[in-house]
Amino acid sequence: MRLPNPAPHPDTGLLVLRLGLAGILLFHGIFKATHGVAWMSGPLSAHGLPFALAYGVYIAELVAPVLLVLGLWPRLAALIIAFDMVMAIYLARSGDVTKINPMSGGWAIEIEALLLVAALTIAIAGGGQYGLSRNDPRSRSRGRY
Repeated sequence: MRLPNPAPHPDTGLLVLRLGLAGILLFHGIFKATHGVAWMSGPLSAHGLPFALAYGVYIAELVAPVLLVLGLWPRLAALIIAFDMVMAIYLARSGDVTKINPMSGGWAIEIEALLLVAALTIAIAGGGQYGLSRNDPRSRSRGRY
């Protein structure tokens, strides 16, 4: 029995990836907007970083996801999110990088890693044709940029 081979739809796939990544991060951003980021002073100071960096999380977890949903500057938004994930792993989860989750058997930082990979994928591939940047060739999945 031969299975059908439907035509690929990379722009639709990028839209789904953008919306999924943005949806997940918006929950984190809304939580931080309603509960504050004071708790981040500990991890930041432990690594010798100024507390002012904590406010960058609002850009990475509120503004950048909204840009992804709108398809406006998706590559820039994805790079901001990728940086946020690198910082989250570095500041809060660096001790877990080599660990396995005993409850599931998965990598202890698999969620952060998956969000990082999704953001890097959008940053590399572009946001696709569905969005406000659709006329910008740098935002398309087919363009050089």
